[in-house]
Amino acid sequence: MRNLSLLGVFAAVLLMSGCGYNTMQSQDEQVKAAWSEVLNQYQRRADLVPNLVNTVKGFAAQEQQVLLGVTEARAKVGSIQATPELLNDPAAFAKFQAAQGQLSSALSHLMVVTENYPQLKSDQNFRDLQAQLEGTENRITVARNRYIQSVQDYNVTIRSFPGNLTAMMFGYKPKQNFTVENEAVISKPPTVDFSSPKS
Repeated sequence: MRNLSLLGVFAAVLLMSGCGYNTMQSQDEQVKAAWSEVLNQYQRRADLVPNLVNTVKGFAAQEQQVLLGVTEARAKVGSIQATPELLNDPAAFAKFQAAQGQLSSALSHLMVVTENYPQLKSDQNFRDLQAQLEGTENRITVARNRYIQSVQDYNVTIRSFPGNLTAMMFGYKPKQNFTVENEAVISKPPTVDFSSPKS
């Protein structure tokens, strides 16, 4: 009888080891770590915004609307609680992504406006902040790519057999991933016109 129960435990361990549970645990932790890095880089960018706005304000105070847009976009980003639960809530994740996209757009607009101010562009403080912002945007891209890959690995595991059975049993759900902003716009091919302008 004792041998039979030991055999049952051994069989259960073998079945559990092949069901993907440990892989799911590992991949879930990878997703969380990748998400933390995304948040870290977004926070780095948000921390640069006040200094950037104040520097631009010193040279281009008349660009009040642009500066206000950046400040409001940063405030919206700061109002969203970026908890790990956000990854399991499609609506909250979409809201987070929209807020970050709005801040990206506002910052891009600010950089375009600064082109009209040669004194600002030559200011060392502004150049340093601009370089930090560019570096941070690159880090955000890298962090997002790592997150996208870790979510893809995790989602494939929990949707593939026999992992999908284990995922169902233990309540593992697919994680949210970043989507392309303005998908409809970028799906259109660009219009190229080589004709010379008519005089």
